[in-house]
Amino acid sequence: MTEVKPSGLRNPEKAVRGLGAAALSLEGITLLLGIAPIRMLGTGHPTAAIIILIVAAVVAFTLVGMMGRPWAWHAAGALQLALIVGGLAHWMIAAVGVTFGLAWLYVLKVRRQILS
Repeated sequence: MTEVKPSGLRNPEKAVRGLGAAALSLEGITLLLGIAPIRMLGTGHPTAAIIILIVAAVVAFTLVGMMGRPWAWHAAGALQLALIVGGLAHWMIAAVGVTFGLAWLYVLKVRRQILS
């Protein structure tokens, strides 16, 4: 007999990793799309803001491939906090950090529900 998972998924760990990877992929794309408006507005510290966006996008895309490791979940949460702090360079970075921070909290909630 095969053991039935409470979530009904064949491989709940893989499903949760996919959810985390999808959220981080969308975040990385959003960060890269934020470069043009910040450059056009020129308010705050645009050079620092663009550097923060590029570095954060690279980190997000790197974490997509690392979702199988337990520390990657914590690093993704730290990325959200870093973006909120990055709001010192431009308020739009903090807005992205808050938005995806809330989305990440939801991802963690779903992860906890599926894996428990």
